[in-house]
Amino acid sequence: MSRLQRITTDPHVCHGQPTVRGLRYPVQTLLELLGSGMTFEEVLQDHPDLEREDLLAVLEFAALAVGGQRVSLGAA
Repeated sequence: MSRLQRITTDPHVCHGQPTVRGLRYPVQTLLELLGSGMTFEEVLQDHPDLEREDLLAVLEFAALAVGGQRVSLGAA
């Protein structure tokens, strides 16, 4: 089951960068937090409007992007 529907783009939100559910959380920022060593629990505690499924969607998006697959996103 894909979680990619949670990743959206909107030219009026974060300059059109991929974000989580149209919120002002760019995928890149969340990947940087996880890459810095923060756990899912820590990220979710610091950002209570995010859900575990959002972070899994961010990882799915990153895996596809790194693998060279084109990722089509919905609008917010």
